[in-house]
Amino acid sequence: MSQLKQMSHNDNSAPSTPGKFKIEKSPYFNRTRWHSSLAKLTLWSFAFLAVILIFFLRSPSSSASIPTDPSRRSLRTYNWGGSAWEKRVRSSARVRSRNGMTVLVTGAAGFVGTHVASALKRRGDGVLGLDSFNDYYDPSLKRARQALLERTGVYIVEGDINDEALLRKLFEVVPFTHVMHLAAQAGVRYAMENPGSYVHSNIAGFVNLLEVCKSLNPQPAIVWASSSSVYGLNTKVPFSERDRTDQPASLYAATKKAGEEIAHTYNHIYGLSLTGLRFFTVYGPWGRPDMAYFFFTRDILKGKSIPVFEAANHGTVARDFTYIDDIVRGCLGALDTAEKSTGSGGKKKGPAQLRVFNLGNTSPVPVSELVSILERLLKVKAKRNIMRLPRNGDVQFTHANISYAQRELGYKPTTDLQTGLKKFVRWYLNYYSGGKKAVE
Repeated sequence: MSQLKQMSHNDNSAPSTPGKFKIEKSPYFNRTRWHSSLAKLTLWSFAFLAVILIFFLRSPSSSASIPTDPSRRSLRTYNWGGSAWEKRVRSSARVRSRNGMTVLVTGAAGFVGTHVASALKRRGDGVLGLDSFNDYYDPSLKRARQALLERTGVYIVEGDINDEALLRKLFEVVPFTHVMHLAAQAGVRYAMENPGSYVHSNIAGFVNLLEVCKSLNPQPAIVWASSSSVYGLNTKVPFSERDRTDQPASLYAATKKAGEEIAHTYNHIYGLSLTGLRFFTVYGPWGRPDMAYFFFTRDILKGKSIPVFEAANHGTVARDFTYIDDIVRGCLGALDTAEKSTGSGGKKKGPAQLRVFNLGNTSPVPVSELVSILERLLKVKAKRNIMRLPRNGDVQFTHANISYAQRELGYKPTTDLQTGLKKFVRWYLNYYSGGKKAVE
């Protein structure tokens, strides 16, 4: 607007001598035509500005304008703020047990996040969820988990961990003592399709969270999800926290390894208390549809063939499958033993706790045996398509050494694969209406 006014002022003061303007008719006629052109220019300028203004006012509420590329989801605008919203946030985060903690759970509508948030709420801690509800897999499953948490009194704020203003607002409304950071772009193979989404969530999002936390007073203690994938091409088994983790086999693994190095940096410089948890193939009710046990179940019921991978020379592909309830106990143990951060206002005051733990089951099971168990539980013979393990980031085996977590967290997994899959199948058949929805 000021530029238009300046333009109008400059043009009106321009000399109208024969040396500046070619006069074909009378001076009066030329001035009239010039003023008419300026009026039209001004009118069209205002119209253009109005269109731009309308676009920006309408775009946040228009779902059609939301980019679907996961690496650009930070462009999405979420509705948050206001007295009613703040009241819901405070109510959800209210501590109901003596010596309870207030925990911000990121990725709360995710598989692990839902179970952890629910467990914390049941024991009386104050819990608030944060989730972007992205479409990496069916968002309706995330919404169902959200409804499950709401029935327990946990409110999930819809937002992106890259939204600094939102994170600062949440800490302004509730002085969280702990953060359970589970928000991340999951999956190994999807990184070959959309690498930007992993950088956006697992690196940029983590850094944004740490940047906000470092400046708080007091700083919260942070427990976050790393992954067993950081062991990459390591051949020494079982995997120990002391083993090398500098040979990632996938971009997902590389971003999780980067997260561990970033955690070290913020602990060293700013005094943040940080605990990383390396999850080993988590499974169970309300799980992720991109995991093998989940889509094997779906495809077996549909009568479709399932890919069963084998390594070179018919080598066995095995995973250290860990049931969700065992993982939850490990997460709560990490929160309960997390020491306070030592920084204040972004300045470190003393040494701060920095830990990383394996959370696995210690009993690797061949994927072929996983299929056999599902066959018995579903009472359907699987159509196995034996395939060579592709070079897409998958590794041949995982096997956790959990002695450190046992000693420090009291972590002790109790659920074998047969028992855990039985609980998953029961949930799956119930959730998908007796299997009818699954085989449609």
